[in-house]
Amino acid sequence: MPKRRGKRLLKSITKEAKTVDEAVRLACEELETDIENVDVEIINEGNKGLLGIIGNKNAVVKVTQKPGVDDIIVDFLRPIFEKMEITANLDIIHEDDQVTIRLTGEDIGIVIGRRGETLDSLQYLLSLVVNRKSSEYTRIILDVADYRQKREDTLIRLANRVADKVTRYKKSLTLEPMNPYERRIIHSTLQNHKYVDTQSVGEEPNRKVVVRYKQSGGRSY
Repeated sequence: MPKRRGKRLLKSITKEAKTVDEAVRLACEELETDIENVDVEIINEGNKGLLGIIGNKNAVVKVTQKPGVDDIIVDFLRPIFEKMEITANLDIIHEDDQVTIRLTGEDIGIVIGRRGETLDSLQYLLSLVVNRKSSEYTRIILDVADYRQKREDTLIRLANRVADKVTRYKKSLTLEPMNPYERRIIHSTLQNHKYVDTQSVGEEPNRKVVVRYKQSGGRSY
């Protein structure tokens, strides 16, 4: 089960005022949020009573904070990790339009999968869930023990090593199948190379990068 550091529980309060709008406004002030970030349940619309005095009843509303991005992330990952019998710590980092989720914990490496396939699949599904009802796109990065940075460093070394071989033997070499993110790293690493260029060939999920000797033309990711 994922454990989020600094987890903030959703809040719900009931408020009474002369009007529904006033009650909602007071509730939002107490929750320190805006009305677009809450769900409102009207318990009693209230009334002004006879002549606006006799039998006057206040409006009563229940205002609940909508799940934030952090809550959506935890709610999505929790049942998955429970099925995998994994206890994970989540560090959720917000940077402009990107959210990075760093997972740590015992036996957490199982989340990576073969060549990062399990991690990539979880990241893709999590991105769909987070952005499903949002008007602004949030880029989601799911990482385990800095796997992505380590993988990027490995791919950069691989690209340079293969480029040296292609330059030496003047013969194209085809790399193993990679996902779009990993292919972009290869293309980017070699885009200004003096003696080689790159091209993606094949169909997903077996699309590969070919490193070619002195070949021109655009790159296809």
